[in-house]
Amino acid sequence: MKIQKFLPMLFGILVMVSACSAQNQNTTDTKQKKLEKEDIKFEIVQTEKLKIEQIRGIGYPGNDDKLYIATDDGLKMYKDNQWFETTTGNHDYMGFQAVHDGFIASGAPQNDMNLKEKLGVVHSKDKGESLEHIAFYGQNQFYFIGTDYSGNGLYVINQEESKELSFGVNYSLDHGETWNESKLNNFKADSLGMIAVHPNSGETVAMSTRSGIYYSIDNGNTMNIITEPYMVTALTFLGDELLFSSVENDQIHLKKINPQSGELTAFTIPFLAYENPITFLAVNPKNPLQIAFTTYNNDLYESINGGKSWTNLFINGKKEAE
Repeated sequence: MKIQKFLPMLFGILVMVSACSAQNQNTTDTKQKKLEKEDIKFEIVQTEKLKIEQIRGIGYPGNDDKLYIATDDGLKMYKDNQWFETTTGNHDYMGFQAVHDGFIASGAPQNDMNLKEKLGVVHSKDKGESLEHIAFYGQNQFYFIGTDYSGNGLYVINQEESKELSFGVNYSLDHGETWNESKLNNFKADSLGMIAVHPNSGETVAMSTRSGIYYSIDNGNTMNIITEPYMVTALTFLGDELLFSSVENDQIHLKKINPQSGELTAFTIPFLAYENPITFLAVNPKNPLQIAFTTYNNDLYESINGGKSWTNLFINGKKEAE
Protein backbone atom coordinates (compact mmCIF):
# COMPACT_ATOMS: atom_id res chain seq x y z
CA MET A 1 0.00 0.00 0.00
CA LYS A 2 1.23 3.48 -0.82
CA ILE A 3 0.02 6.59 0.93
CA GLN A 4 -0.76 9.08 -1.85
CA LYS A 5 -0.62 12.12 0.36
CA PHE A 6 1.98 12.95 2.93
CA LEU A 7 0.18 14.71 5.78
CA PRO A 8 2.67 15.94 8.40
CA MET A 9 1.79 14.97 11.96
CA LEU A 10 0.15 17.63 14.10
CA PHE A 11 1.07 21.21 14.82
CA GLY A 12 4.77 20.87 15.61
CA ILE A 13 5.70 19.12 12.38
CA LEU A 14 3.92 21.72 10.26
CA VAL A 15 5.95 24.41 11.98
CA MET A 16 9.12 22.42 11.46
CA VAL A 17 8.51 22.10 7.71
CA SER A 18 7.79 25.79 7.22
CA ALA A 19 10.76 26.80 9.33
CA CYS A 20 13.07 24.57 7.32
CA SER A 21 11.85 26.07 4.05
CA ALA A 22 12.66 29.54 5.29
CA GLN A 23 16.09 28.43 6.44
CA ASN A 24 16.88 26.89 3.06
CA GLN A 25 16.14 30.25 1.46
CA ASN A 26 18.80 31.79 3.67
CA THR A 27 21.60 29.50 2.54
CA THR A 28 23.70 32.40 1.29
CA ASP A 29 23.50 34.14 4.64
CA THR A 30 24.51 31.04 6.56
CA LYS A 31 27.44 30.40 4.24
CA GLN A 32 28.64 33.92 4.84
CA LYS A 33 28.49 33.32 8.57
CA LYS A 34 30.63 30.23 8.03
CA LEU A 35 33.38 32.42 6.56
CA GLU A 36 33.39 34.40 9.78
CA LYS A 37 33.50 31.33 12.05
CA GLU A 38 35.57 28.80 10.13
CA ASP A 39 38.44 28.92 12.61
CA ILE A 40 36.31 28.15 15.68
CA LYS A 41 37.28 24.89 17.35
CA PHE A 42 34.56 22.34 18.13
CA GLU A 43 33.87 22.20 21.84
CA ILE A 44 31.01 21.38 24.16
CA VAL A 45 30.73 24.33 26.51
CA GLN A 46 28.53 25.18 29.44
CA THR A 47 26.01 27.93 28.78
CA GLU A 48 24.14 30.23 31.14
CA LYS A 49 21.64 31.38 28.53
CA LEU A 50 19.43 29.17 26.43
CA LYS A 51 16.78 30.13 23.90
CA ILE A 52 15.47 27.47 21.53
CA GLU A 53 13.28 28.33 18.56
CA GLN A 54 12.56 24.85 17.19
CA ILE A 55 12.98 21.46 18.88
CA ARG A 56 13.60 18.66 16.37
CA GLY A 57 14.01 15.70 18.73
CA ILE A 58 15.39 14.49 22.06
CA GLY A 59 17.27 11.46 23.29
CA TYR A 60 19.92 9.86 25.48
CA PRO A 61 22.91 8.75 23.33
CA GLY A 62 24.67 5.71 24.69
CA ASN A 63 28.11 7.29 24.40
CA ASP A 64 27.25 10.18 26.72
CA ASP A 65 25.49 10.75 30.05
CA LYS A 66 23.50 13.82 28.98
CA LEU A 67 20.02 14.44 27.63
CA TYR A 68 20.32 15.79 24.07
CA ILE A 69 17.92 18.27 22.53
CA ALA A 70 18.26 18.56 18.75
CA THR A 71 17.24 21.99 17.48
CA ASP A 72 17.30 24.12 14.36
CA ASP A 73 20.51 25.60 15.80
CA GLY A 74 22.47 22.52 16.74
CA LEU A 75 22.61 20.37 19.86
CA LYS A 76 21.81 21.42 23.41
CA MET A 77 22.65 19.08 26.28
CA TYR A 78 21.54 18.77 29.88
CA LYS A 79 23.01 17.10 32.96
CA ASP A 80 22.77 17.80 36.70
CA ASN A 81 21.17 21.24 36.39
CA GLN A 82 23.73 22.37 33.85
CA TRP A 83 23.24 23.18 30.18
CA PHE A 84 25.76 22.72 27.39
CA GLU A 85 25.97 23.48 23.67
CA THR A 86 28.42 22.99 20.84
CA THR A 87 30.56 25.84 19.51
CA THR A 88 30.37 24.65 15.87
CA GLY A 89 28.40 22.09 13.88
CA ASN A 90 25.15 23.82 14.84
CA HIS A 91 23.12 22.19 12.08
CA ASP A 92 19.37 22.13 11.69
CA TYR A 93 18.96 18.54 12.86
CA MET A 94 15.76 16.71 11.88
CA GLY A 95 14.59 13.20 12.71
CA PHE A 96 17.07 13.02 15.59
CA GLN A 97 17.53 9.53 17.07
CA ALA A 98 19.85 8.58 19.92
CA VAL A 99 21.72 5.27 19.44
CA HIS A 100 24.28 3.27 21.41
CA ASP A 101 27.32 5.06 19.99
CA GLY A 102 25.95 8.54 19.31
CA PHE A 103 23.04 9.74 17.23
CA ILE A 104 21.49 9.45 13.79
CA ALA A 105 19.71 12.37 12.15
CA SER A 106 18.90 14.24 8.96
CA GLY A 107 18.44 17.92 8.22
CA ALA A 108 20.24 20.87 6.73
CA PRO A 109 23.74 22.16 7.53
CA GLN A 110 24.29 25.54 9.06
CA ASN A 111 27.42 27.68 8.73
CA ASP A 112 29.32 25.00 6.84
CA MET A 113 30.22 25.48 3.18
CA ASN A 114 31.72 22.00 3.05
CA LEU A 115 28.36 20.24 3.43
CA LYS A 116 25.63 19.84 0.84
CA GLU A 117 22.26 21.45 1.54
CA LYS A 118 20.52 18.15 2.34
CA LEU A 119 22.22 15.89 4.85
CA GLY A 120 20.34 12.70 3.96
CA VAL A 121 20.88 10.30 6.87
CA VAL A 122 23.96 11.01 8.99
CA HIS A 123 25.57 9.36 12.00
CA SER A 124 27.75 11.04 14.61
CA LYS A 125 29.86 9.12 17.11
CA ASP A 126 31.65 12.14 18.56
CA LYS A 127 28.77 14.23 19.92
CA GLY A 128 28.26 16.16 16.70
CA GLU A 129 31.85 17.11 15.89
CA SER A 130 31.76 15.09 12.67
CA LEU A 131 29.06 13.43 10.58
CA GLU A 132 29.27 10.11 8.75
CA HIS A 133 27.08 10.11 5.63
CA ILE A 134 25.01 6.93 5.78
CA ALA A 135 22.63 7.42 2.85
CA PHE A 136 21.04 9.94 0.46
CA TYR A 137 23.56 12.68 1.17
CA GLY A 138 22.76 15.75 -0.91
CA GLN A 139 19.48 14.20 -2.08
CA ASN A 140 16.99 14.14 0.81
CA GLN A 141 16.23 15.53 4.21
CA PHE A 142 13.88 13.53 6.40
CA TYR A 143 11.59 14.96 9.06
CA PHE A 144 10.80 11.46 10.35
CA ILE A 145 13.50 8.88 11.12
CA GLY A 146 13.26 5.85 13.39
CA THR A 147 16.04 3.55 14.48
CA ASP A 148 16.77 0.77 16.92
CA TYR A 149 19.44 1.30 19.57
CA SER A 150 22.13 -0.35 17.44
CA GLY A 151 21.48 2.02 14.55
CA ASN A 152 21.21 -0.87 12.09
CA GLY A 153 17.41 -0.91 11.84
CA LEU A 154 16.58 2.39 10.12
CA TYR A 155 13.26 3.82 8.91
CA VAL A 156 12.58 7.03 7.00
CA ILE A 157 9.46 8.65 5.59
CA ASN A 158 10.17 9.84 2.08
CA GLN A 159 8.06 12.69 0.75
CA GLU A 160 9.11 12.44 -2.90
CA GLU A 161 9.41 9.26 -4.93
CA SER A 162 12.85 8.77 -6.46
CA LYS A 163 15.00 6.08 -8.03
CA GLU A 164 16.48 5.23 -4.65
CA LEU A 165 13.41 5.42 -2.43
CA SER A 166 9.70 4.79 -2.74
CA PHE A 167 7.22 7.39 -1.57
CA GLY A 168 6.23 6.74 2.06
CA VAL A 169 8.00 4.48 4.58
CA ASN A 170 11.31 2.84 3.67
CA TYR A 171 13.57 0.74 5.87
CA SER A 172 17.09 -0.65 6.09
CA LEU A 173 18.34 -3.41 8.37
CA ASP A 174 22.03 -2.93 7.57
CA HIS A 175 22.71 0.64 8.66
CA GLY A 176 21.59 2.17 5.39
CA GLU A 177 23.42 -0.05 2.92
CA THR A 178 20.22 -1.37 1.30
CA TRP A 179 16.63 -0.12 1.46
CA ASN A 180 13.16 -1.59 1.02
CA GLU A 181 9.65 -0.19 0.96
CA SER A 182 7.30 -0.90 3.86
CA LYS A 183 4.06 -2.13 2.29
CA LEU A 184 1.84 -0.83 5.13
CA ASN A 185 -0.80 -3.52 4.65
CA ASN A 186 -3.86 -2.91 6.89
CA PHE A 187 -2.80 0.71 7.45
CA LYS A 188 -5.96 2.82 7.30
CA ALA A 189 -4.93 6.14 8.84
CA ASP A 190 -4.98 9.31 6.73
CA SER A 191 -1.54 10.43 7.91
CA LEU A 192 1.96 9.13 8.43
CA GLY A 193 3.42 10.12 11.77
CA MET A 194 6.32 9.56 14.13
CA ILE A 195 8.10 6.21 13.85
CA ALA A 196 9.37 4.31 16.89
CA VAL A 197 11.61 1.25 16.52
CA HIS A 198 12.06 -1.41 19.19
CA PRO A 199 15.51 -0.83 20.75
CA ASN A 200 16.55 -4.47 20.31
CA SER A 201 14.60 -5.47 17.18
CA GLY A 202 14.80 -3.51 13.97
CA GLU A 203 11.85 -5.44 12.55
CA THR A 204 9.43 -4.18 15.20
CA VAL A 205 8.06 -0.68 14.69
CA ALA A 206 5.15 1.52 15.71
CA MET A 207 3.71 4.69 14.21
CA SER A 208 1.66 7.49 15.74
CA THR A 209 -1.26 8.77 13.69
CA ARG A 210 -4.32 10.96 14.11
CA SER A 211 -6.34 7.78 14.58
CA GLY A 212 -4.18 5.77 16.98
CA ILE A 213 -1.00 3.69 17.07
CA TYR A 214 -0.19 1.19 14.34
CA TYR A 215 2.19 -1.63 15.26
CA SER A 216 4.22 -4.02 13.12
CA ILE A 217 6.62 -6.92 13.70
CA ASP A 218 7.60 -7.24 10.02
CA ASN A 219 9.22 -3.91 9.13
CA GLY A 220 5.94 -2.13 8.60
CA ASN A 221 4.78 -4.46 5.86
CA THR A 222 1.79 -5.43 7.99
CA MET A 223 0.40 -2.78 10.35
CA ASN A 224 -2.23 -3.37 13.04
CA ILE A 225 -3.87 -0.71 15.17
CA ILE A 226 -3.41 -1.36 18.91
CA THR A 227 -5.21 1.61 20.49
CA GLU A 228 -8.55 3.30 20.33
CA PRO A 229 -8.83 5.76 17.39
CA TYR A 230 -7.61 8.86 19.24
CA MET A 231 -4.89 11.27 18.14
CA VAL A 232 -1.38 10.18 19.15
CA THR A 233 1.24 12.91 18.94
CA ALA A 234 4.41 11.19 20.13
CA LEU A 235 5.67 7.72 21.02
CA THR A 236 8.78 5.74 21.87
CA PHE A 237 9.57 2.26 23.13
CA LEU A 238 9.94 1.61 26.85
CA GLY A 239 11.41 -1.87 26.76
CA ASP A 240 8.87 -4.06 24.98
CA GLU A 241 6.07 -1.59 25.70
CA LEU A 242 5.22 1.70 24.04
CA LEU A 243 5.23 5.04 25.84
CA PHE A 244 2.97 7.49 24.04
CA SER A 245 1.01 10.72 24.34
CA SER A 246 -2.57 11.07 23.17
CA VAL A 247 -5.10 13.88 22.88
CA GLU A 248 -8.50 12.82 24.19
CA ASN A 249 -11.46 15.03 25.03
CA ASP A 250 -9.28 18.14 24.81
CA GLN A 251 -6.82 16.71 27.33
CA ILE A 252 -3.18 15.67 26.99
CA HIS A 253 -2.36 12.19 28.28
CA LEU A 254 0.82 10.15 28.77
CA LYS A 255 0.40 6.37 28.78
CA LYS A 256 2.16 3.13 28.05
CA ILE A 257 0.70 0.13 26.29
CA ASN A 258 1.69 -3.50 26.00
CA PRO A 259 1.33 -4.18 22.25
CA GLN A 260 0.62 -7.86 22.84
CA SER A 261 -2.02 -7.67 25.57
CA GLY A 262 -3.29 -4.14 25.01
CA GLU A 263 -2.87 -3.36 28.73
CA LEU A 264 -2.72 0.39 29.34
CA THR A 265 -1.03 2.29 32.17
CA ALA A 266 -1.55 6.02 32.68
CA PHE A 267 1.09 8.45 33.97
CA THR A 268 0.46 11.63 35.93
CA ILE A 269 2.08 14.61 34.21
CA PRO A 270 2.01 18.37 34.75
CA PHE A 271 -1.04 20.07 33.26
CA LEU A 272 -0.66 20.83 29.55
CA ALA A 273 -3.13 22.95 27.63
CA TYR A 274 -4.85 21.38 24.65
CA GLU A 275 -2.89 23.74 22.37
CA ASN A 276 0.39 22.51 23.83
CA PRO A 277 0.57 18.76 23.07
CA ILE A 278 3.60 16.55 23.63
CA THR A 279 5.81 16.48 20.54
CA PHE A 280 8.76 14.22 21.43
CA LEU A 281 9.37 11.48 24.00
CA ALA A 282 12.64 9.84 25.04
CA VAL A 283 13.61 7.01 27.38
CA ASN A 284 17.20 6.40 28.44
CA PRO A 285 17.99 2.79 27.36
CA LYS A 286 20.68 2.60 30.05
CA ASN A 287 18.24 3.80 32.73
CA PRO A 288 14.56 3.30 31.81
CA LEU A 289 13.49 5.36 34.84
CA GLN A 290 14.85 8.43 33.08
CA ILE A 291 12.18 9.83 30.75
CA ALA A 292 11.83 13.18 29.01
CA PHE A 293 9.27 14.92 26.83
CA THR A 294 8.90 18.19 24.96
CA THR A 295 5.80 20.12 23.94
CA TYR A 296 4.60 22.21 21.02
CA ASN A 297 5.42 25.39 22.94
CA ASN A 298 9.00 24.20 23.54
CA ASP A 299 8.58 23.14 27.15
CA LEU A 300 10.86 20.35 28.40
CA TYR A 301 10.16 17.98 31.29
CA GLU A 302 12.26 15.15 32.69
CA SER A 303 11.59 12.40 35.22
CA ILE A 304 14.28 10.32 36.92
CA ASN A 305 11.86 8.02 38.75
CA GLY A 306 9.86 6.47 35.93
CA GLY A 307 7.29 9.24 35.64
CA LYS A 308 6.31 9.53 39.31
CA SER A 309 7.46 13.16 39.38
CA TRP A 310 8.65 15.64 36.78
CA THR A 311 11.12 18.52 36.63
CA ASN A 312 10.47 21.41 34.26
CA LEU A 313 13.84 22.08 32.61
CA PHE A 314 12.69 25.00 30.47
CA ILE A 315 9.55 26.81 29.34
CA ASN A 316 9.01 28.26 25.86
CA GLY A 317 12.52 27.23 24.89
CA LYS A 318 14.12 29.22 27.69
CA LYS A 319 16.41 27.65 30.26
CA GLU A 320 14.47 28.79 33.30
CA ALA A 321 10.83 29.50 33.92
CA GLU A 322 10.13 33.19 34.22
